[in-house]
Amino acid sequence: MITPFELVSALLPALLIGFLGSGHCLVMCGGIVSALQMMMPGQSNSAKLKLQLALSAGRISSYVIFGAFAGWLGMQGMQLLGTGKPVLQLLSGLMLLLMALYVSRLWTGLTALEALGKKLWRYVQPLSARLLPLDSAVKAFGYGLCWGYLPCGLVYSALAWSLASGSASMGAWWMLGFGLGTLPALLLAGQAAAKVQQLKNHIWVRFAVAILLGAYGLQTIYLALRRLVF
Repeated sequence: MITPFELVSALLPALLIGFLGSGHCLVMCGGIVSALQMMMPGQSNSAKLKLQLALSAGRISSYVIFGAFAGWLGMQGMQLLGTGKPVLQLLSGLMLLLMALYVSRLWTGLTALEALGKKLWRYVQPLSARLLPLDSAVKAFGYGLCWGYLPCGLVYSALAWSLASGSASMGAWWMLGFGLGTLPALLLAGQAAAKVQQLKNHIWVRFAVAILLGAYGLQTIYLALRRLVF
């Protein structure tokens, strides 16, 4: 059973990482969003918004599924190797420190993980193409599910955190928070998106969140080491 504290502890950093890391999402997926919007023929603005929401729901659903699987895999590995939860907790803290460095733009090595998913995307991309044009919510949701496979270092690093979450449910909650954090950047358009992007790019905002994530990561590492030592 997940406690409210554990749930908030998982969702808050995930939301922050998703929101501030979505600048990378705009580079990777912004063109896709614009192109897909043009592939919604004869739709009013409100209808296109519904399709965009269905698209994002599919994408986030794929993140949740991946997160649940990663969390379950981490739990199985923990049982197989005979290691306790503090080991996974230690990995989680280290991953949060790397994400803090990514958010602050002091280190962007996490994007190198994108090469890992390119081979898988080659198989998924033809399947997603069959769903075009996006003239129904069902097709938009299905395309979103495929979109979740798009190679993205930020997503992979979030999944690595899910791997260390210790359970399928915590991994799923983490990736749900991460996916929701990316929504504003991908749904907003025009001036609103520019203002959100300007806010996220402000150095003090990025460093404030990076410090928060780093502090949370250090606390997680400290608790893990204390359990391992004592």
